[in-house]
Parts: sequence; structure tokens; C-alpha cells
Amino acid sequence: MSDQTPVTTVTVGQYLATRLVQQGADHVFGLPGDFNLSLLDQMTTVEGFTWVGSTNELNAAYAADGYARLRRGLGALVTTFGVGELSAINGVAGSFSEDVPVVQITGMPSTTAKAAGLHLHHTLIDGDYEHFYRAYREVTASATIVRAATATRDIDAALMTALRESKPVYLGIPADVAIAPVHAANLRTPLVAARSDSGELERFEAALAEVVAAQPQVTLLVGPQVHRRSLEPLVREIADHDGVYVASQNMSKAVLDESHPASLGTYMGAFTRVDEARAAVDDAPLLVLAGTVMSDFLTGFFTQRFDEDAAIELGLTSARIADTTFYGVRLEDSLRVLHTVLGRTADAGPDGAGRAPVVPVGHPDPVSAAAPTPGAVLSQEYFWAAVQDWLEPGTTVIADAGTSFYGALDLVLPDDSALLGQPVWSSIGYTVPATLGACVAEPSHRAVLFVGDGAAQLTVQELSTVLHRGYTPVVFLLNNDGYTVERKIQSPKAVYQDIAPWDWTLIPAAFGAGDRVLTTKAATEEELVAALALARSATDKAVLVEVVLPPMDSPRLLTVLTDAIAAAAAAAAGTPGS
Repeated sequence: MSDQTPVTTVTVGQYLATRLVQQGADHVFGLPGDFNLSLLDQMTTVEGFTWVGSTNELNAAYAADGYARLRRGLGALVTTFGVGELSAINGVAGSFSEDVPVVQITGMPSTTAKAAGLHLHHTLIDGDYEHFYRAYREVTASATIVRAATATRDIDAALMTALRESKPVYLGIPADVAIAPVHAANLRTPLVAARSDSGELERFEAALAEVVAAQPQVTLLVGPQVHRRSLEPLVREIADHDGVYVASQNMSKAVLDESHPASLGTYMGAFTRVDEARAAVDDAPLLVLAGTVMSDFLTGFFTQRFDEDAAIELGLTSARIADTTFYGVRLEDSLRVLHTVLGRTADAGPDGAGRAPVVPVGHPDPVSAAAPTPGAVLSQEYFWAAVQDWLEPGTTVIADAGTSFYGALDLVLPDDSALLGQPVWSSIGYTVPATLGACVAEPSHRAVLFVGDGAAQLTVQELSTVLHRGYTPVVFLLNNDGYTVERKIQSPKAVYQDIAPWDWTLIPAAFGAGDRVLTTKAATEEELVAALALARSATDKAVLVEVVLPPMDSPRLLTVLTDAIAAAAAAAAGTPGS
């Protein structure tokens, strides 16, 4: 090519869309607004790009989050300036809290309008166009207002930051910048995630080999960051080594099939269901923390007995053994090194006898429901036992914060299944739009959603998008007449615990779903058994089951958690606890 050959150009909007498609984020969620129309017109011309319109911007953020979790890569949404991006900021903050790489793209007023300080709609009428950009700086790993002169660099840097740190990023794109031409040469090479520092990785491997060789047993506690790096297959390979146990935190439940002999199930400190499984973590001769998050709900309110400082810690971008931190060692590489070292030292051990095969000590056998008692009112205990019998392999279980999530945690998930929830940020209503993201990201797995009535009232309108796009989830709407979690903690009869009663089985009809969805109601054990049979047989349709439960009833794990919260609150207030 001679110097006279013209360089192919694309618009900024096309460049951004192409980069997203290259990273597997080929479905982008959001809503149009006058400040992002030019941007969307450019993005939708890119081959492989699919627009998924949402019912509001908060739901778009939740959907992008769910999509990113299931794709194990980037998710993206597009909003308009001010009113749209502020609606989405709660969802993006949740992505930051839970290490989900979502790209929040805002269509902004033109650079000329900004320079003139025009008092436009969607602004605060003070001439300052950066209020909301500054807000996003608090809940993203990077926030950038893209300039035409540096647009390709701005976009690539933001996407690389999201990939490297597994955190959301913000891109504000003025309307005139969206259509500006830029060089397309960079698009010949897709972005590649950062690599580990080779010298630090070698030092880490040598130190790890020395520690592992001295131990007959290794316990791996796997956290949600392993999901973010798509490392589940590597965890399975590690679990096949002799002398290795694998437990998961609740945000990474079933990272290893729970039927695997090395599986310890879900670890939550004092709330771990099986004492032997808890001991295998807390008393492990060598504990490896892989991508863990040590927050209250993930540790059983900090009741873990193991010494975090004494454990080997494998983080997203560094690793630590005792007092030595190996910077620039990425989680995918530190886990591969662990796999290699375990294989190399299989015949080692303090006495040269090697590591013995594990003895299964994990979760209890799945609890089966008894035959239904005629006329018996449905309870949480019976409901979750019946669901346990009903679940099939290849299911994406999605459970909203509260009753739904902590009921689902006690399930023993069938093989090739996953649990999607939001226990750290715990924003109720997250899961209905996250179900949309999950269905788009992984359509081969049937989505099964558990959501409470209070949570659903926040975001249920996104169910219309799910249904109109032809997805066939099973939705269990747990109607316990208000905010059961809050009732269990304090003031159960307070007026603020109540919600307006809805006729949930009519919702799909109001959304125009027609015969694409079946609805039924289960208030007794017999009705639940019939509803589950319907949901199993109707694989070509979505199914909504309104599950009527007593207001103060809760699953086992939520009961012990809310009792602990209530006792702590009472102690702090100086009043007798429950």
C-alpha cells in the first residue's frame, strides 16, 4: 500500500459498535433519546450488532449486567443524557459492586452546545454539562467524554479498562462526535486483555510450588471473580486432582457441578449447611481464595473461622502468598499455575505419600418434597423441596434478593446449571431485567426466575421484552404480600411493609403476550405440583406461576440470616434481641 492509498474511515459510533461486537457484546440494551439518536443510527449499521430495546434505563442496566455475567465478558447499554443515564446509575453501581464489566454509553448534547453553555432540556439549566459524568466517575473504573480527535484511543482505553478490572466504564459521546469520521485501521485487530507480568508469574509459581508440596490437602474457595474471567472449566480441572476440595461462595454457586466428589457446596461461614463442609474450608491445611469477595452476605456475616492472611489469595490482578504479593499476576494465570503445580506435585506431600483422593463431605442430599396433602396451604419449605425435585440440568436459576435468593441457595443445582443473583448490591427488582440479559446471552439454557412480589413491582415491565422476543423462561412470582425480609428483621406489621395487591396472572395479558405464555396460581401443595408439571411440559412457552406464601414464612437460610441481622440491630440499639 502506497502513502497515497486512502485509509478507510468509519464513524465514531460505528467504531464503538464494532469493538463491542468483537468482544462478544453484540447485543446492546437501552432506550433512544434525542441526544443519542445519531449515535444509535451509526451503531445499528454495524454487521453483527443487535439492538435490544428496554422498557426503562434502569432495566437496561440490569439486563446488560445479567448479559455480561452469562457471557463472561462485556455487557453494554446506551442511554440519553441526564434523565436516561441517571435512571441507569443504580444498575451500573451494582455492576461496580459485583465486578461486572458493563459499558455505559451516554449520548450527550453536541460539543458546540456544551461550549456555548446552552440551557437545553435534560440539563440542570446551569450551563454545566458534566454533572452526570462526574457522578459516574464514582461508580465506574473510568469515565470519559469522548473527543473526535482522540475517539479511537478513548474507546479502546475504556474497553480495555473494563476487561482488565472487570468493572463498568462510562463513555459520554456528544451527538456531533458520534458521526465524526475516524480511522478504521485499529479494527483489524480485536482488543486483547492484558497479560500477566512474566517475571512476577515465575516468582509466584516457584513460591506456590514450595507451599503446595508440603501439604497433603488443598481447599479452594471460589468467589464470583472466577465467573468474570470464564474460568469455570479450569476450576473443574483443578477439582480432578487428588487431595483437592472446592467450595463456592454464594455468588458463584455451582461454579463446580455440585455432584462432583470434590464439591463442598456453598460456604457461608457459620451458615454453611454441612458442618464437615465448613470444617474443610475453615480448617484446611492449605486454603486458596480464588476470586473471592469477603463481604457480609458472602461470609455469613463475617463468621468465617479461617485466617485470611494465612491463605493463598488469587485476585483479579495480583496474587499473594503469606506476606508476599505478586503484582501483575492475573487470576486466569494464577489459577493455571495452581493447576500445573498440583499436577506436578501429585506424588509429593510431607511424607512422600502424595495427596489422597477426597472423601465427599459436601452438601446434603437434595431434599425431596413429600406427596402433597390435599388442601394443605403452601409453605416455603414445601415449595423449595418441590422445586428441587423439578429442576433439570442445563438451567439458569435467577433469584432476586431476599426470600428468592436464600431459598435458591439451599438448592442442590443439577449439572450444567448456574445461579444468577446479586447478593452484594442486593437491589430488589434486579432479576426480571437480568433474566432478559440471561436469555439473550445463553438461550440454550432455560431461565428459571424466582422473584418476590415487592421486587417484581419495581421492574416487572421488562417481562414484556422477554416475552415479545420469544424467550420461554419459567417465572415463579412469590406472592407473600409485601416485604417479608424486612418484616423478619423489624416491625413486621408496620404500614411500610405492605404493597399494593396485583393480579399477577393477568400481567402477561396486559403485556400483549397472547398464547406465548401460560399462567397459573399455586396456593396449596396440590396446586404447586400441578403448576410444576405444567412448567415442565410447556417447553415451547413461557410460564408464570404465582406462588402464594404466608407473609412471615421464609426459607431456612433466610430465617437464620434475618435472625442474625435482627439480633445485631437490637444489640446496637440496646434493646433485647430476638
